[in-house]
Amino acid sequence: MKIDKAEAIVTGAARGLGRYFALALAREGARVVAADINPAGLRSLKAEAAGLPGSLTVAAVDITNESEVVSFVDAAARELTGLNILLNNAGILRDGALVAPEQESVRRLPLMLWSKVVDVNLTGQFLMAREVASKMLERKAQGGVIVNISSLARAGNVGQSSYSASKAGLDACTRTWALELAHYGIRVGGVAPGVIDTPILEEISEEALEALVHGIPLGRIGTPDEVWQAVRFILVCEFFTGRTIEVDGGARMG
Repeated sequence: MKIDKAEAIVTGAARGLGRYFALALAREGARVVAADINPAGLRSLKAEAAGLPGSLTVAAVDITNESEVVSFVDAAARELTGLNILLNNAGILRDGALVAPEQESVRRLPLMLWSKVVDVNLTGQFLMAREVASKMLERKAQGGVIVNISSLARAGNVGQSSYSASKAGLDACTRTWALELAHYGIRVGGVAPGVIDTPILEEISEEALEALVHGIPLGRIGTPDEVWQAVRFILVCEFFTGRTIEVDGGARMG
């Protein structure tokens, strides 16, 4: 696939990796529809993309709402008549241990927090993939790529039951959808970033960040561009499907 001929939807595009992906695609000449639940972030993204070789439009959408997703993808497919990329990037964190002792009781992970993370990180990704894949099939033209953004936490991580489960589930979907859609020329891949320099790190204490870096063999956090290079590889390599690439500085080696 040639990036400068691509027509892409990027979710979770208002900040962090999604924002970087959307701008990187537009910088290489792609036509992009950037989606997020954050209108202010989308407005600033659109302003930042002005003047890039490609085009970038934005849309506010809640990917956990089926009717919103259906309407959004319908509209995006009318704008992007050759829609051939979905970067399934949107995701949230709501960390908390399964249970933890308190003075006279035991604190339990609230179902509401579990459900919110799974709704965004897994159900929302399913809805987006289903609708975009449907549009790819309706075009009756072979080709298309879905890239799911997973996480190093897919292998399990203390305090991240919901996040880890959602990302592990997304990995399973990557393999399943790759098998189901290969016959139609649609490839599905995943990228599992480790600790990356994005705004989410601002929510982590300096001590906690030092501990994370200590566990990375390369001894540093990654950059958004390093994750983008893995995403880009999946987009352009026509013989890649069904796998998830880890971009984590070697944190999960062995």
